[in-house]
Amino acid sequence: MDDRPSVVAETDAPTGRPTETLDVRDLPPPKPLSETLERVAELDDDAVLVQLNDRAPQHLYPKLTDRGYAFETVETDDCVVTVVWRE
Repeated sequence: MDDRPSVVAETDAPTGRPTETLDVRDLPPPKPLSETLERVAELDDDAVLVQLNDRAPQHLYPKLTDRGYAFETVETDDCVVTVVWRE
């Protein structure tokens, strides 16, 4: 997704941090949820995770909140981008 940096800039995610991308668009449920939770658990506190999905990850949001992560979702023409970071 070539416009990923501009999508991240549309969110409240901190700038200047390392960014990791996780594309879960082709994974069947519940793999997008489990893959994302595994990745955020391994994420450095100063990094930002950019999840590419084919839908808004509704079941992910409360789990991120419970773990102390901030997040924001932006819908684009070709996917749904959820940006996750630790405040």
